[in-house]
Amino acid sequence: MATMRNNHVFKGHKTLLGAKYVTYGELELPLRYDIFSLSKNGFDWGHSGSAAQQLSFSILYQLGNEEFARENASLFTTDIVSKFNSRDWLISASEVLKWIEKHTKEDDTGKKQEEEEKKEAPVNTTIVKTQKTIKKPKQKSNVVKEICNELQITQKELANILEIPEGTVSSWAVKNEIPRLGKKAIEFYIQSKKNEQIVKSYKSFVKLLDVS
Repeated sequence: MATMRNNHVFKGHKTLLGAKYVTYGELELPLRYDIFSLSKNGFDWGHSGSAAQQLSFSILYQLGNEEFARENASLFTTDIVSKFNSRDWLISASEVLKWIEKHTKEDDTGKKQEEEEKKEAPVNTTIVKTQKTIKKPKQKSNVVKEICNELQITQKELANILEIPEGTVSSWAVKNEIPRLGKKAIEFYIQSKKNEQIVKSYKSFVKLLDVS
């Protein structure tokens, strides 16, 4: 059990190409597969699936204990993690601790009520089946259009940057899928643009020093 209870924050980031990173106190948040292996694809958020529950368990375990995290991972997913609808999100340790405290009290109250109901309940009970509500799937965004919008370029310009036919990029957009080598090339281009910006900022700083 982790005992760090401070003002650190949990932060999540999802790249344009789908890679996901979650940190706590600027350190990578462990997946905890050794004690709770629900997802094969790491963390995720914005829904209530297995990867989102894996994230919920790791957050709760970071500030609580294994038993509580295991029992409440699904509820924390519904209350909190499923509502992280953007690529970037953060939640403070104090917010998580408040949630843990609230539901610890509710669990204690619920157990007492359950014990009382068992004592008073008749021998023959009826089981009522509840119908599951059907949720409409969210409309999937187009990864090629998102990349072009963020880089402020057209699909034709993206093709020129990658030195591939424009029709290849168009087919990616239609399939809403970019092959692994294409993703690597785009990530390399994005990183190189960031590096160019750093170099420009450095040169501007040096010029200011020369003037002063």
